[in-house]
Amino acid sequence: MQFDSLSDFLHMGGYAFYVWLSYGVGFVLLLLLFLISKAQHNSVKQQIAKRQQREVKLRQAAEQHKQQVQQENKVSSEKVSTEVSS
Repeated sequence: MQFDSLSDFLHMGGYAFYVWLSYGVGFVLLLLLFLISKAQHNSVKQQIAKRQQREVKLRQAAEQHKQQVQQENKVSSEKVSTEVSS
């Protein structure tokens, strides 16, 4: 279909309301899809960052616990050796 002028193009042969409404609804749906996807992407990124922070804290706590256990074992072995020698 060819149009002689811009107003003929906008008029769409008498079907302008349906044609432009379809384009408008399509554009709005694509925009909503983009915005929702972006929001979900940001949410997933935040969850991943929180999970990584939690894993770092758990590793640090496990290392501290391991060091405490090693120090307690060292102290108890020193007590046993002093008791045996005396």
